[in-house]
Amino acid sequence: MKKKVSFSESIIILVILLLILGTAVIKFGLSPEVPVLFTVLLLTFWAKIRGFSWQDIQNGIKEGISVAIIPIFIFILIGALIGLWIQAGIIPSIMVLGFHLINGEFFLPSVFVVCSIVGVAIGSGFTTISTVGIALFGIGASMNANPALVAGAIISGAVFSDKMSPLSDSTNLSSAVAESELFAHIKNMMWSTIPSFVVSFILFWILGSSGQMDLTKIERTSSILQQHFVISWWAIVPIILMLICAWRKIPAIPTLFINIAATVIMIFIINPHFSITALNNLIMNGFVAKTSDSSVNSLLTRGGISSMMGTVALIISTLSLGGMLMKFNIVQSAMEPLVKHLKKPGRLITVTILSGICINLFVGEQYLSVILPGRAFKSAYDKIGLAPLALSRVLEDGGSVINYLIPWGVAGSFAASTLGVPVLAFLPFTFFSLLSPVFSIISGVTGIGLKWSKKPTK
Repeated sequence: MKKKVSFSESIIILVILLLILGTAVIKFGLSPEVPVLFTVLLLTFWAKIRGFSWQDIQNGIKEGISVAIIPIFIFILIGALIGLWIQAGIIPSIMVLGFHLINGEFFLPSVFVVCSIVGVAIGSGFTTISTVGIALFGIGASMNANPALVAGAIISGAVFSDKMSPLSDSTNLSSAVAESELFAHIKNMMWSTIPSFVVSFILFWILGSSGQMDLTKIERTSSILQQHFVISWWAIVPIILMLICAWRKIPAIPTLFINIAATVIMIFIINPHFSITALNNLIMNGFVAKTSDSSVNSLLTRGGISSMMGTVALIISTLSLGGMLMKFNIVQSAMEPLVKHLKKPGRLITVTILSGICINLFVGEQYLSVILPGRAFKSAYDKIGLAPLALSRVLEDGGSVINYLIPWGVAGSFAASTLGVPVLAFLPFTFFSLLSPVFSIISGVTGIGLKWSKKPTK
């Protein structure tokens, strides 16, 4: 049986899959795991009808999952680290410090800026969300701030760091795929990043100023934290250690192992009677808060390897679907005809960004949303004289920053699981992710900040 997938067939398949996922998650509010598995089932039946072998199907699943082996292991380590940081008093200490330093009117913009700065230094949006982000989220809850708004500010800062840090995987990947120099790529991204950052800051300021701080609740929360945890300047040691590892360009996995080891030592210094069994349970199941305040218990009952298993299951099933779509050339067949007809920079940039968004929707993987459009459209950029810097910026603006907005995406599911806020709740408030592709398209249409390898002929 003929196996080549036509453009029309690939579009029909992608539309059907998106309708199933969108209807299940958005209309009926279902968790994405089961709908994703259902689409994998349908795609498997289609593949057999079209003549693909069981080996082809299994290879597609394996190839899809293989790209996420390192991120999955990082998620497991982060789950362990969250529980340890709470037990050691690191996150409670950051919360108490924040209560004294942060003004309620400027809380949301402060969260956005702090996460942006910390994230650029660390080079990891995931680590930013799961450490400083959790502490800031707890402060927001004590201020009666909208959880979705606070999550949006945290994630916007994390996305900024993923985009602009020279230590970020996605920044290096976009530069490498487009064959542009790393720091020239970061500098060129300012044309879409600065407007997105400024507008996001203003929106967080406006929305943040509409709320009022509940001083009584803040004082009560601070008092409870000081009663049940060791609040000390020592809490900053693991954060400094993480920054040193980033400065030394130590990869994420050894950085997390170093931080876990340091935090375990802190726990035994604070409580010499803390048992190995209790430590094992803490790493496996996370920290369980047992204070007199139910809201504090809810905030700080977090972490543990087991807390990441739902996210891991979603990532594996989503990337299985994405791997099959790639193996059967469904995504490639849908993209190929577009390349031939794009001869104007505005249209080319717009379609490249939309392609990155669509790959995020269908495949759910941050890296592939950069790699596939980069490979598909690079020749088109070269043909009309656009520099590799133009392509690398667009790959960031339409690819890596969007993954946090996809309920079944790797980054989106991680953020939702870590902060306890559904993706669809924080999506409207993740302004930086929403604005980056908009300003990138404006740049392409107007020509402002657009880099050329050769002057376009009129």
